[in-house]
Amino acid sequence: MSPHGLRYYTPADYLRRALWALVQPLWRCSPRWCWGWRRALLQLFGAEVGPGVRVYPAARLHQPWNLHLGDRCSIAWSVTVYCLGSVRIEADVVISQGAHLCAGDHAIRDPAFPLRKRPITVARGAWIAAEAFIGPGVVIGERAVVGARAVVVRDVPAAAVVAGNPARVVGQR
Repeated sequence: MSPHGLRYYTPADYLRRALWALVQPLWRCSPRWCWGWRRALLQLFGAEVGPGVRVYPAARLHQPWNLHLGDRCSIAWSVTVYCLGSVRIEADVVISQGAHLCAGDHAIRDPAFPLRKRPITVARGAWIAAEAFIGPGVVIGERAVVGARAVVVRDVPAAAVVAGNPARVVGQR
């Protein structure tokens, strides 16, 4: 609950979050090659997971019931996917080590400081490079490339290559 008495989550959300926390040792201790095991855990908790998805055991996925993983996408070591809002990662997307996708923030100008759950979409064939940050409400276009350590707070057009903080178009794929 916020300092102003607003509820960020429902009681069911709190229960699901607690159960997800309890299975984290099973996730983290699974061998790298246990792709199917981690896909099954995600599906058990309500994620939509396509065939051939590879999520590494050191990836941190919060609230997987808000997650969609398209066919053959890959989520590498130490990636954080904070699914307060819906996170849709389409087919053949690669998310490299240390990247952070954050689908929530707070309305900083509102005195009640409410939590906002804003969706993220990463379209087919995109690549999010190492340690990039994708902010709430962002759409990464098809086949776009987000450079290493880029900070993306606005939509990225299809086939664009972006880099920097804040991310800017630096080329085309």
